[in-house]
Amino acid sequence: METETVQRAAPERPRQGPVGWMRANLFSTWYNSLLTLLILYLLFRLVPGVIDWLLVSATWDGDAAACRAAGGACWAFLAEKWRFILFGTFPDDQHWRPTLAMLSIIGMLVVSADRRVWGRPLVFIWAGGMGFAALMMFGGVLGLDFVPTSLWGGLPLTLALSVVGLAASFPLGVLLALGRTSELPVLRALSVVYIELIRGVPLISILFMASVMLPLFLPAGVSIDKLLRAQIGIILFAAAYVAEVVRGGLQAIPKGQVEAAKALGLGYWQRQRLIVLPQALALVIPPLVNSFIATFKDTSLVIVIGLLDLLSTAKSALTDPAWRGFYKEAYLFVGLIYLLFCYALSRYSRYLETVLGQGRRR
Repeated sequence: METETVQRAAPERPRQGPVGWMRANLFSTWYNSLLTLLILYLLFRLVPGVIDWLLVSATWDGDAAACRAAGGACWAFLAEKWRFILFGTFPDDQHWRPTLAMLSIIGMLVVSADRRVWGRPLVFIWAGGMGFAALMMFGGVLGLDFVPTSLWGGLPLTLALSVVGLAASFPLGVLLALGRTSELPVLRALSVVYIELIRGVPLISILFMASVMLPLFLPAGVSIDKLLRAQIGIILFAAAYVAEVVRGGLQAIPKGQVEAAKALGLGYWQRQRLIVLPQALALVIPPLVNSFIATFKDTSLVIVIGLLDLLSTAKSALTDPAWRGFYKEAYLFVGLIYLLFCYALSRYSRYLETVLGQGRRR
């Protein structure tokens, strides 16, 4: 007797018009209705003034005196200072080089988001993208003038610190997480000491140590580039937080799967690569991306060791006596750039969480 497989379709959600949606989401209860009316009132009072300041009374060109006379936003400040904010003290006639470097990094990240290139092709993509970006920033070959890292600044510096930091801290964090969950006492103890020590101090103290204390322990005549020291500090700091996030995912994997893998004769690294880590990393995508976003924003702390990242160049642009006082425009511009990168990363993490979590849904 043949059995028929009945596929049950998911129940269709009732269609709601605009009025039904408002009743369900904005006016479902008396306190929701009161909160909705309060928000609408605040928007009614604030939005016209904001639009007037941003657009109507804004000054788009001219000098600082014209901006102060108009009373609105001074977008002329950004027209005058946008190059310095984006590129810092990089030579003015060479700004096309950090522009290409940034496009290379962004393009590399966009291509990496495609799951079809995950694996060996991704290694070549990152090697090519980072290599081209380094060539554009450093120069010294192919007829390009050499530009020392002391002249780097703005958005290219922020992207370099964050992308290289995240790319290097992720595998280090995974190894630390595996070490902390290892059955080897010495390896587990070393991992615990490292993670707790790094997580117990703020990033600014690690940057100070890398900038001030580390040169004291180097032999005479030996020096390490300041940018490299800051990069190493960010990598070590981010790796400790990545390790704790990944450890949470490792603990969520049922022990029965590991025992079954052992019964099949799989070695330790085969079990981790084929069974444990793919599931653990899929489980911790939201907190992992949260750590990445925090690291991206924490790069602004490199100002304490004399590096001018994106936020620092905006602050430095405001020190010009002719343009003092237009901090709102500078911070809005920088904040919009941070928002675009963080929002894109957040949306991609939502996509990955949805795709990789399909097998766990019931």
